[in-house]
Amino acid sequence: MGKFSKAGGREMPELNTSSLPDLVFAFLFFIMMVTSMREVTLKVVFQAPQATELQKLEKKSLVTFIYVGKPTQELRAKMGSETRVQLNDQIADIDEIQDYIAQEKSSMKEEDQPFMTVSIKADKETKMGVITDVKQALREAYALKISYSARQSVD
Repeated sequence: MGKFSKAGGREMPELNTSSLPDLVFAFLFFIMMVTSMREVTLKVVFQAPQATELQKLEKKSLVTFIYVGKPTQELRAKMGSETRVQLNDQIADIDEIQDYIAQEKSSMKEEDQPFMTVSIKADKETKMGVITDVKQALREAYALKISYSARQSVD
């Protein structure tokens, strides 16, 4: 049997870093694609009511949000402290909901439009009359899938 010897001490080959900028760019691009930024600046304050039976919404891209609550402290001087409706970044009247829903539907793919869900994020102190008016406007806009945002109750 022969002996193994360490003749001619081998050197460690250098690491090729020429493709490193491409990898960093690809990683940065991936992070930019999967990260979502908050799209709406809240102009109303709401504290979601508590609930026991909650379900997560499946496809967030098919969900349109309507915020209902009192204006923030900065806006109360201009708007008062009555309950307001916020659509995207604008404080709106209830009669503007139909146009808003039509605009949101038109920005979706045609095959996704029947699956559009409107999520109402309302303050727990909001009067039911305002919620009923919002629901009526949604019904007139043929937005019949409605969900209400709530937080898990702690027992």
